[in-house]
Amino acid sequence: MHPYIHAKNTPDKAAFIMASSGKITTYKELDDRSNKIAHLFRKRGLKVGDGISIFMENNSQFLEICWAAQRSGLYFTPISSRLTSSEVEYIHKDCGAKLIISSSYLKQVANDLPELTKNTSHHLMVGGTENGWDSFDNAIEDMPTTPLEDEEMGQDMLYSSGTTGKPKGIRVPLKHIPIDQSDALMSVIAPLYDINPGTIYLSPAPLYHSAPLRFTMRVNYLGGTNIIMENFDAELSLSFIEKYKVNMSQWVPTMFVRMFKLPDSIRKKYDLSTHKCAIHAAAPCPIEIKQMMIGWWGNIINEFYAGSEGNGFFACNSEEWLSHIGTVGKPIFGIPHICNEEGNELPVGSEGTIWFESDVEFTYHNDIKKTLEAKHPHHPKWTTLGDIGKLDKDNFLYLTDRKAFMIISGGVNIYPQEAENLIITHPKVFDCAVVGVPNEEFGEEVKAVVQPISWKEVGPDLELEIINFCKKNLSSIKCPRTVDFEKELPRHATGKLYKRLLKDRYWGNKNSKIV
Repeated sequence: MHPYIHAKNTPDKAAFIMASSGKITTYKELDDRSNKIAHLFRKRGLKVGDGISIFMENNSQFLEICWAAQRSGLYFTPISSRLTSSEVEYIHKDCGAKLIISSSYLKQVANDLPELTKNTSHHLMVGGTENGWDSFDNAIEDMPTTPLEDEEMGQDMLYSSGTTGKPKGIRVPLKHIPIDQSDALMSVIAPLYDINPGTIYLSPAPLYHSAPLRFTMRVNYLGGTNIIMENFDAELSLSFIEKYKVNMSQWVPTMFVRMFKLPDSIRKKYDLSTHKCAIHAAAPCPIEIKQMMIGWWGNIINEFYAGSEGNGFFACNSEEWLSHIGTVGKPIFGIPHICNEEGNELPVGSEGTIWFESDVEFTYHNDIKKTLEAKHPHHPKWTTLGDIGKLDKDNFLYLTDRKAFMIISGGVNIYPQEAENLIITHPKVFDCAVVGVPNEEFGEEVKAVVQPISWKEVGPDLELEIINFCKKNLSSIKCPRTVDFEKELPRHATGKLYKRLLKDRYWGNKNSKIV
């Protein structure tokens, strides 16, 4: 189970294809180039346990670099291509990377990095060079294609999206094992989704995010082919399923929303008959949206709930979800516990903090406080991602929201996810967020921030229409008192919403328990 094995057995098979350009990288090419890059890392002085950072868009070199680090015993940290130079600087320095790789495509930001990261000895650029950057292609040109003598499995070191504060690195100890050995994630997803050499997997999201990176690498472990979209586009996604005869894919709920809001003629235009498994995760999916997607694509939709920390994994297929509406799945890995604020376990059906019982160890790099907060006060093997939810009698999990997003209004705890899930189904709404904003009497009040489908509709009438729409379906305390309109919400490319950016607009220098 490794690309080097497939390079020997099926050298000309596509390991991955860039969806729009059609550029193919075979398993032999992936093996040769990842070996070259691994030798470059050693030549530049990187040893087992050191780290690199990767600041690139989705391109054909991205996975080659990750596989080179994987076979070099290095930590590799992908950095969001949407970040500013100072944000890239923070993650690069925080993770302790000794080498950074970027691309000429991102030169507008990359040009600032050599000065900001001048204590880093090695700056390499794909697709050209800019001031302060050496050519990546020239650097690997004369490197050998043979494996390193000291190969061992490296490890990704991923950072949180920073939706509630500064991103935090998730560091898992190196296992010092052979590069072709299975890992915990592989043992879960390979049988669960039947990933095999015949898998043709569409990845529409950025590779710097945990699920796209880890799934594409596991597909290559097992000899399948990845179809990697350079950027997400709703209609193009459907066209690529038809063009490449995709049989497996992975999405986030906002992508479902975008696709479902395409004109009916576009949605019916493409042949999706090869598509047998559509996976979604990363954020709760509104119930109505998921029901509509199952109605459109059939019972091929699979949901999972997990974190980059790897401490738990829940999953459900369409049939299980339809019999447990709203669930994110039952435990596949990690024993769930629902606890109150004091850490005491609650009975079935009660809502509280979700804890996972497992042997997985992780730390938030350079953040002892956050690491300790993720550990249960009474049970050393229980850890949490900070999410709120409940379990039913069949042990299916239901998410309420992230604890950090909670609105406290007049002493009442309100989780905004329920209102968001409802508002997004309104026919005039393209995107939405619900946040707590200052209220002199109650401390906070509920506000909806809406991106309309048509800006011409914006005005008091649409605001009232959305508020009344909520009141018809939810308790009034959960409904927004006011609605603001934005031309675009600040979303991460994976679909996660940067709520802290929205909240900062309303709170300014005010203090709040949740800002």
